[in-house]
Amino acid sequence: MLRTLPVFALLPLLGAAAAAATYELPTETAMLHQGEGKGFEAARNHCLACHSADYPNMQPPHKPKAFWDAEVTKMIQLFKAQIPDEDAKAIAQYLADTY
Repeated sequence: MLRTLPVFALLPLLGAAAAAATYELPTETAMLHQGEGKGFEAARNHCLACHSADYPNMQPPHKPKAFWDAEVTKMIQLFKAQIPDEDAKAIAQYLADTY
């Protein structure tokens, strides 16, 4: 038991060191397709906070609004995206209209 005590004593220090580490993110290579109105702004503000614009670009083209409603709902329910209802509807409409 004495052999493991120093390891446990170091864990808080190791956690602090890991939390203090900084990472340089890669250069963004994709952009959201330009859109009109609130949906584009909401997508830029909410969606790009968690993932790149590659995600909608990689989806099959011309998916109906129901597809994008389900995707936005998944982001909110499964991944806990903090997107207000009004913005979620606008994002789904923007994605259906644009992609």
